Amino acid sequence: MKVAAYLVSKVMSVFVLLFMSQVILAQSGIKMAAQQLANDPVIRNGRMAICVIDISTGQILAAADEHTMVAPASAQKLLTTATALIKLGPGYRYRTSLEYSGHIDPDGNLNGSLYLHGYGDPTLGSPLLEGIPKAGNVLSTLAVAVQRAGIRNIKGQIIGDASAFESNACVRTWQWEDMGNYYAAGIWGLNWHENLHYLNFQQQPTPGQRPLLESLEPDIPGLRFANELRSGARNSGDNAYIFGAPYQFDRYIRGTIPAGNSIFTIKGSIPNPPLLAAQLLEQRLASIGIAAAGSGSLIGVAPTPERTIIHQFSSPPLSKIVERANMKSVNLYCESMLKTMAYHEKSLGSTKGGIDVIYAFWKNKGLPVKEVHLEDGSGLSEANRMTANFMARMLAQMAKEDRTAFDAFYASIPVAGRSGSMKNRLRGTAAEGRVRAKSGTLENVRALAGYVERADGKRLAYALIANDYNCSGGQMRQKLERFLVHLCK
Repeated sequence: MKVAAYLVSKVMSVFVLLFMSQVILAQSGIKMAAQQLANDPVIRNGRMAICVIDISTGQILAAADEHTMVAPASAQKLLTTATALIKLGPGYRYRTSLEYSGHIDPDGNLNGSLYLHGYGDPTLGSPLLEGIPKAGNVLSTLAVAVQRAGIRNIKGQIIGDASAFESNACVRTWQWEDMGNYYAAGIWGLNWHENLHYLNFQQQPTPGQRPLLESLEPDIPGLRFANELRSGARNSGDNAYIFGAPYQFDRYIRGTIPAGNSIFTIKGSIPNPPLLAAQLLEQRLASIGIAAAGSGSLIGVAPTPERTIIHQFSSPPLSKIVERANMKSVNLYCESMLKTMAYHEKSLGSTKGGIDVIYAFWKNKGLPVKEVHLEDGSGLSEANRMTANFMARMLAQMAKEDRTAFDAFYASIPVAGRSGSMKNRLRGTAAEGRVRAKSGTLENVRALAGYVERADGKRLAYALIANDYNCSGGQMRQKLERFLVHLCK
């Protein structure tokens, strides 16, 4: 019996030694791969920040310039969405109320105004999020609610109330060439149609010719365009930019769209979504015989009369909003979450207030928030800075937070070879189905951050952020992806 026990003990010791040697070799391989990536000649004049953490032990498996502040681009959305899921909860739903001031007399006259009161819902009337009422259906529902309330005439105005959030809709460090385009649409207390519009152009067959502006959807009263577009080469893609800031109704369209013979559509930002929502509701009510004295918007904090609610909309749960925010990299959704966190803690939704909430939350969790400088919630500002160490540690900590919040967060991150921005990436490699990655892209910035499920069952958190490299963005991303494949082995 003693001999048998001795032999079993020896065999077990051999297995343990073999296992530990494999672990050490794997860790050594990860460190070598990280060092190779950090020393790549294309990064000689730039920065490559790397941090890989074993979530179960907290051990840093590989790092390079991990404490260097770099621009994270849209990988920053992971920080905003993670914080929102914990602070607000995966089941949180935005509300939008239809309200009136004054009173309704026996003849159906509303001696007051009608308000569409928003609290930051970025999905109201969205043309892009599946499973929710589109703009026309929302207007129809509102019109029916007015009729059911017994209102036949409105003595006052129809007002889009955006007072839950600050009046400053965009971030001061966003690029001028971005703000007129859909991806840099501002965020208000009352948002409409994802704050975007469609511009439809008739293509011209010859490069250099001017495409004709055919139509605008939805129609926006007072919005004017100076069309300076030209036709580029066929199949050259959308290189058009719309110049114009929030509240500005004179806009310039510059750049190129491909030469061709079809309708080509680009997307721009709505100058004043609260006003547009009120105008469209006024039009819808007029079409069924309910007149108003006009329409307007309430921007910023202002004293308002007592109101009666006659209808409320609820958004999809935050988990669904976060999923689209990370899968499709939707800036609008993240900016809304940022201001919403501020609204709930400070009674006014502001960018700075939301950033303060993020700093305070993760500082309380023991993370080095001095390694972060935020300008917005989406990563669109080129002034954002973050270390790979902070991002990887935040992801590792998130995996230990409330299970419901983490599950929603984890499910929102694109999967290599399967979904989102990673759907067509890393197919047929060891990373397919095992890497979750939120990408980040700005000029001279490429980033990937998320989780790796290794073959040995370990879950890793990682952040890879490259700035100011001397190669194309596509080549840089391929280098980052090859490192992710190595992490899976």
